[in-house]
Amino acid sequence: MAPKFSLVLSVTRQAPELIVPARPTPRELKQLSDIDDQESFRFHIPVIFLYKNNSASSPPLLKEKDPVKVIKEAISEALVYYYPFAGRLIEGPNRKLMVDCNGEGILFLEAEANFKLEQLGGAIQPPCPYLEQLTYNVPGSEGILGCPLLLIQVTRLMCGGFTLAIRFNHTMCDASDLVQFMKTIEEMARGANTPSLFPVWQRKRLCARNPPQVTNVHLEYEEINNNSDTFITTNPNEMDHKSFYFGPKEVRVLKNQLPLHLRNCSTFELLAGCMWRCRTIALQLDPKDTVQFSCLVSARAKDYKMDIPSGYYGNAVAFPAVHSKVGALCNNPLGYAVALVKKAKAEMSEEHIRSAADLMEVKGRRPRHAIKGNYIVSDLSKVGFDRIDLGWGKPVFAGIAGAKSIFSFLNRCQKEDGETGTLIPIRLPRPSMKKFEEELKRMIQGSTEDLFDITETRKIACKL
Repeated sequence: MAPKFSLVLSVTRQAPELIVPARPTPRELKQLSDIDDQESFRFHIPVIFLYKNNSASSPPLLKEKDPVKVIKEAISEALVYYYPFAGRLIEGPNRKLMVDCNGEGILFLEAEANFKLEQLGGAIQPPCPYLEQLTYNVPGSEGILGCPLLLIQVTRLMCGGFTLAIRFNHTMCDASDLVQFMKTIEEMARGANTPSLFPVWQRKRLCARNPPQVTNVHLEYEEINNNSDTFITTNPNEMDHKSFYFGPKEVRVLKNQLPLHLRNCSTFELLAGCMWRCRTIALQLDPKDTVQFSCLVSARAKDYKMDIPSGYYGNAVAFPAVHSKVGALCNNPLGYAVALVKKAKAEMSEEHIRSAADLMEVKGRRPRHAIKGNYIVSDLSKVGFDRIDLGWGKPVFAGIAGAKSIFSFLNRCQKEDGETGTLIPIRLPRPSMKKFEEELKRMIQGSTEDLFDITETRKIACKL
């Protein structure tokens, strides 16, 4: 059932414009790494930031200033250091991606809304029903080649607050890198002359070795062969899109269902296992079929000894995978799924990501992640979206705008009463969503429907 709002939201946009670096930048070609340059990352991701009118507590430099003007100028200054973002992607031999650093600029939209922040309630949270209004996909701008690498829309609200929506090309960076770029915009908005952390390109660090050596098994790139068809529709017209909140109570209840040796698992492992199991049950697949779970793991962690320098802003992630028979996943307790998620994470190593880069070179066609029977989960709750303060305070919500077909993202969320938890959006075929909700409620003993599904009730308002 769609959420009901009395508010008829309207956004008036000015004509799109290009923001270019504030000063001349090098004209050159820069190759992406082999981790950047895989089919799996050739898409755009929207991120939303929502800010209150906190002008009273803003730095003197920003008091009474227009956020649109401040942000535009700060972006222009930041692009002096991140000038590849102002370029365009082109393909070389074997579809090798590289950036033509031509300084054409990023796409920017200035907009006015006819509503106040308090009128939105929880509607800004994923899946935001007004996403297309707050991050307009300018026709012709959504391609991977020859198109702007970033699209930014700033929408003024009637209360003095504003929304900042960013659509970024995943081949250029991951979520951590986007936060790094946003921190530079933040510093420039506050009057800094240079970034506190200078960007580092050095994409060769994650390119294939010479000669390439595919030493690991990479289930994440191998399509599953089942006797029956486990392909799940990704047609948005046939999908339902909802978010579910997990607070301390829900985490505690789920952990109590695990055997003692698994209760030291991370919140990500617990919730990813829960979502994967409930999703698989909801899809009602053949018990003899095989399904896959993949998780995005950052190579920046010191444990992996990748020696990735501070300031590096290329994709530095892998998504190791595990398989399970449908029947085993659905009929075993939650601990079975959590143990498999832990196993997937444990597959990550320096050798795994270097082997993945080599695989891109060996395959030539630059394979994409598996689609059939796959479910991919990424934890973005700690990357720092919620800490971006452009001068009007921290955002009341910040995060990925929603799930994408077989992808779910963990977002940090704080309820109105101050409780902090995790918000997870998911897309499922409409007939499967109801069964998913029923199974999730069954696992959380004693919980009520409005505790979970913020799409229908909007009773959980986040204020990061």
